[in-house]
Amino acid sequence: MMKRVTWFVGGVAAGAVGVGAAKKKAKAVANDLAPVQIAKRATGSVTERGHRVADAVREGKRAMRTKEMELRARLEGRASTLSDELADVDTVLVDGRPVQAGQVIVLRQVRDAKQDTKQDTGARPKRVKRRA
Repeated sequence: MMKRVTWFVGGVAAGAVGVGAAKKKAKAVANDLAPVQIAKRATGSVTERGHRVADAVREGKRAMRTKEMELRARLEGRASTLSDELADVDTVLVDGRPVQAGQVIVLRQVRDAKQDTKQDTGARPKRVKRRA
């Protein structure tokens, strides 16, 4: 008889805990699905996507200006590509593997204008050409 009472009390306690947890979960879901909450989430996601689109447009304009400056510099002879400076027999190696010269971006260090006037030695950095 004592075993039955113990199991009955245990079952009642487990049922009460389960009902409490289910009630708490149901209230949370009902609160999340309330029209006010849905409107807030929709407004937030629309605002976030608007910011993403604006950022993408700004990035596109920046890339456009950069590319235009590069093309103008090439047209005016102020810039050259790596493939312009390599002979046909030269091979460009990146991490020990040969790649096409058009796939390589060469970054040059830009010095501050004040440093150029003070320390301008006229020396240019040397480029290393590797032959196959």
